[in-house]
Amino acid sequence: MKTIHSNVSQKSLDDKNKNRAQIDLLRSRLSLLDGEDKLLMTMYLENGNNSFQISRMNGLCRTSIARRINRLTIRMLDGRYITCIRNRRKFNKHQMAIAKDYFLTGLSIKKIALKRHSSRYCVTETIKKIKSILEECGYTNTK
Repeated sequence: MKTIHSNVSQKSLDDKNKNRAQIDLLRSRLSLLDGEDKLLMTMYLENGNNSFQISRMNGLCRTSIARRINRLTIRMLDGRYITCIRNRRKFNKHQMAIAKDYFLTGLSIKKIALKRHSSRYCVTETIKKIKSILEECGYTNTK
């Protein structure tokens, strides 16, 4: 067993524990992702590949992969979609699909409208409704 050196500060230990907790949370939320996003995050979290290795395998730019991983990490750690799942009785299937596309996948309103065969107005109003329900549920950071 490794011993803790006396020169290691408590703050650095707390930071490591926080990072470990975030990685565990990301791993538990991998099942929420679909397609390429799930594959990318699985390669990064489970297989331990870095952005350079992933970019070589996919033939994409390393910085693009790193940005995508960063955005996915932020969205997965953000609690908006998880709050929607916990309160799914307040949403219908269409609203849950839009919430996933918007909060988890990060699609634009235009792309969600095309994907869900709705108007931009309908998608915008649905997102406003979802955000108001999230505020009622106590989620304050709805941006």
